[in-house]
Amino acid sequence: MLLLALGDPGMEPARPALVIRIRIPDGGGAVDWTVHPAPQLLFRDVLDVISQVLPDATTTAFEYEDEDGDRITVRSDEEMKAMLSYYYTTVMEQQGNGQLIVPLQIYPRACKPPGKRNIHGLKVNTRAGSANNSSVAITDSLPSHSLKKSSAELKKILANGQMNEQDIRYRDILGHGNGGTVYKANHVPSGKILAVKVIPLDITLELQKQIMSELEILYKCDSSYIIGFYGAFFVENRISLCTEFMDGGSLDVYRKIPEHVLGRIAVAVVKGLTYLWSLKILHRDVKPSNMLVNTRGQVKLCDFGVSTQLVNSIAKTYVGTNAYMAPERISGEQYGIHSDVWSLGISFMELALGRFPYPQIQKNQGSLMPLQLLQCIVDEESPVLPVGEFSEPFVHFITQCMRKQPKERPAPEELMGHLFIVQYNDGNAEVVSMWVCRTLEERRLQQQGSQ
Repeated sequence: MLLLALGDPGMEPARPALVIRIRIPDGGGAVDWTVHPAPQLLFRDVLDVISQVLPDATTTAFEYEDEDGDRITVRSDEEMKAMLSYYYTTVMEQQGNGQLIVPLQIYPRACKPPGKRNIHGLKVNTRAGSANNSSVAITDSLPSHSLKKSSAELKKILANGQMNEQDIRYRDILGHGNGGTVYKANHVPSGKILAVKVIPLDITLELQKQIMSELEILYKCDSSYIIGFYGAFFVENRISLCTEFMDGGSLDVYRKIPEHVLGRIAVAVVKGLTYLWSLKILHRDVKPSNMLVNTRGQVKLCDFGVSTQLVNSIAKTYVGTNAYMAPERISGEQYGIHSDVWSLGISFMELALGRFPYPQIQKNQGSLMPLQLLQCIVDEESPVLPVGEFSEPFVHFITQCMRKQPKERPAPEELMGHLFIVQYNDGNAEVVSMWVCRTLEERRLQQQGSQ
C-alpha cells in the first residue's frame, strides 16, 4: 500500500507516525494516510487530502467515532486537537494492553457522493505544507478494526423493532418536565447509555399507533445539533422515548452563563433550529430545559414537536401554559417559526440573567402555569437586557428575537447572519466543554461538602 507522508522524510518523528484512514462514502473502500509530524497537522491539511481523494465532492468537515461509537464532527483546528488528543489516549491504552494499534478512522461529510474512483491505486500529489511528491492508496476491502459499533449500526440495532422495556435497565432520575420523567438507563443488548423519557398518557391504541408513525421522522434527523433518537415504545399507558445521553444535562439547571460561553451555545441552538425548520418541523417547546450539553462541548436540542398527536395528548393530560410561549401563542393566535424565535430570545435572556426575565412570574416548579399568570407577556413591553452588562450585539439579538410583532422577528437566515451569532460561530467547542466540566466539578464538590 502506498502511503502519504507529511514533513521532511529525512527527519525521525518524535512519536510513531499517525495513520489516518479516510473512509469513502457508500462502501467505496478507504484511504490510509501516514502523517508525521502529526502535531503540525491542521484541519485544512486534512480537507486538502480529502478533496483529492474525493474530487467530485465538496467536503467541509469530517467525523470520527468516540469511545461510545458516536460520531463527532470536526470543523476547526481546535476540534482537530480534541480528536488527536482523544486518539492518542486510545493508542496509549491499546499499547498498554498489547493490542494492535488501530488507524484513526475519519468519515468525510461530503455534499454529494464521489464520482468514478480509481480503486486500484489512486495517487494524489499534495502541496503547500501538506506533503511533497507523496501518494495515497485506496484499498477496496480493508478489514474493519473499529473497536466500537458505529453510530449508524447502533441506531439500526436500537430502532429495528427490538427496542423494548425488557432491554432497558433504569439507573438514575435525570429530571422531570413536560409531563414525563427522564431516566439515565442502559440498553442491555448494546451496552449503550441512554436517556429515556417516560410519559404517562391515557390514550387509545389508535392514537398510540399514530404517535409511533409520526415519530418515524426522528430516525431521519441527522444533525450534530439535534439529540440522537434511538426508538420509542408503549407499555400500557406509558410512552418511553429513548434518546442519546448528554452527561452535562439541560441548561435550566445551570446558573448565570457567561456571554462568551452563551454565544457559542446560541450558535448551536440556532443551527439546530434552522435544521428543524428546513425540514418543516417547528420545535414548539424551545426553552433551557430542552437544550442539552455534554462534557465534549456539544449542544443539542431535544423534545421538539415532531408528533402532533403526542404534543396534543400531553397538552390535554397536563394542563397549563408554557412560560416561554410567544405572546401570539398565549393569545391563541397562529403559530410559526417566528414563535420559536421568541422562545429562543426569552430562553437566552434567562440564561444570561440567571433568572426568568419577567420578575412577576414565579417560575419555581417547571414552566407550566395558569394562563392568567402569563398575561403580562401579552400586555407589557418586552424586557430588554441591560446594555452595561452585556455586549451590544447580544442585547440587539435578544431584542430582535423578542419583538412583540411576530413578523418583525428575524427569519432563519437573519439569525445566522446576526453579528452576535457570526462573532461566536468559530467551532470552538472547547469553551463550552471547559465551562461544563468546571461547573459539574463545582457542583460535585458542593454536594460533597453538604453531606
